[in-house]
Amino acid sequence: MAALGVGRVAGLLRTQSLGTWRGLRGSAALQQMPRAKSENARSEGTFQVTMLPGDGVGPELMNSVKEVFKAGNVPVVFDEHHLSEVQNTASEEKLDQVLDSMKESKVALIGKIHTPMEFKGDLTSYDMRLRRKLDLFANVVHVKSLPGYQTRHNNLDLVIIREQTEGEYSSLEHESAKGVIECLKIITRAKSQRIAKFAFDFATKKGRSKVTAVHKANIMKLGDGLFLQCCKEVAELYPKIKFDTMIIDNCCMQLVQNPYQFDVLVMPNLYGNIVDNLAAGLVGGAGVVPGESYSAEYAVFEMGARHPFAQAVGRNIANPTAMLLSAANMLRHLNLEFHSNMVADAVKKVIKVGKVRTRDLGGYSTTSDFVKCAHPTWGATPRPWSSPKP
Repeated sequence: MAALGVGRVAGLLRTQSLGTWRGLRGSAALQQMPRAKSENARSEGTFQVTMLPGDGVGPELMNSVKEVFKAGNVPVVFDEHHLSEVQNTASEEKLDQVLDSMKESKVALIGKIHTPMEFKGDLTSYDMRLRRKLDLFANVVHVKSLPGYQTRHNNLDLVIIREQTEGEYSSLEHESAKGVIECLKIITRAKSQRIAKFAFDFATKKGRSKVTAVHKANIMKLGDGLFLQCCKEVAELYPKIKFDTMIIDNCCMQLVQNPYQFDVLVMPNLYGNIVDNLAAGLVGGAGVVPGESYSAEYAVFEMGARHPFAQAVGRNIANPTAMLLSAANMLRHLNLEFHSNMVADAVKKVIKVGKVRTRDLGGYSTTSDFVKCAHPTWGATPRPWSSPKP
């Protein structure tokens, strides 16, 4: 029966290899999709990128990115849109404008689009609508220690891959009887196989040795049981990658006690959201961990742990590290390797030197201080903006 399952998966992967099943080696999860940039950007030798500043400190962090990009002469033009349920700038028309921009650019840099807790007649937030319309099924968060900033666990390097188009965030809730709410968790074979294949393709391309499927199949025997079964079937197609499984509650404890045992973790939606934040806390918090989301056609770069930091708005105290590293990853995705390394190295040098630290890292420096420290005119160290040697 196991052999039959593997055969069925293998056949499906072959027959759908050109569709949304395209893995990292041939999909938008790699470098193919940014080639479809706008004609205007192409003629000027620049890349057009959709920008959504989002809520909270998002606009301030985007200004940091713009300032660094300007200082480094980064060949990117931002098509900026504002979509916010908090600021009442969210509408179907605004969402369509963002989608039109994404169809042209294929790449976006976004802040946190905050979802209010109040129920206003629609269960699906604009953030979720955007991700579903773009089919951003794979969220990738690379949790890596930053040299120069000491935490309880140093030299960490693990990747969390989360399926983010179904699961507990399916927005299917109703009141079946007075005082009784049913909230449906949706797990499908097709999407479970797709995220599992993405995880193993990622591990293969990045030279990683192990994939851990995180689940709660001991309790949710059918839903998480299906997810786990799909991961096991796909794993058999990748004999060079070690595969193991772990129950979500144990996984959280193991991450705190011994995170070094993990390499690549793949999991359903809600678990991924929780583990992203937990793991970010191991290396310094939400302000230092970048993230990205992929579909077969689009790539979106964002903070790994999505927080609006509303309490920091207008105070010039937010840590720009995560957003700048996300922007650097975006440049690498666009094959702008020199500019990507320039930005990433500047950010990491600021952290390593340790003279400029925002409050979340135990310092008193401002957002502006951090950006200036990497600026070619204002900062003495680091100076990453010099032209490459011939």
